[in-house]
Amino acid sequence: MEARLNPFASPIMGKVFKHLIAANKLLAESTLPWATQEFVKLRASQINGCGFCVDMHFKDAVHAGEEATRLNLVAAWREATVFTDAERAALELAEQGTRLADAAGGVTDEAWANAAKHYDEEQLAALVSLIAVINAFNRGNVIARMPAGGYQPGQHA
Repeated sequence: MEARLNPFASPIMGKVFKHLIAANKLLAESTLPWATQEFVKLRASQINGCGFCVDMHFKDAVHAGEEATRLNLVAAWREATVFTDAERAALELAEQGTRLADAAGGVTDEAWANAAKHYDEEQLAALVSLIAVINAFNRGNVIARMPAGGYQPGQHA
């Protein structure tokens, strides 16, 4: 598979992606737990069919010491016993925030209330922003048909 477009070779798309990368770096500095951030990015990327981002977030998380078992079970988090209640709440919010078109009501009050039990206001703001940023990355990469498999950990750090 070959990319339709190289985001970093395009002056306009390159600038947009650089801003998304900057937003992602800011979110990495938030108090939202790092593992939660990686699980959210991985789950949204799975839902959106963004192989490039699935590859990247899996490899970055393994490189940083996250257990492969937990990463492998992100797609089946409801049935898995390896996630905390807080991580489950974040994954539910990520799924609902990613699948907006699938539900007329968007994110449910129940999903929001559950996340609010585990995260403070700034962490919730980081979580909402993270979901928005990863969805933007996913959509750009899927449309450009970025191939998966060749990412090296830290390549876009």
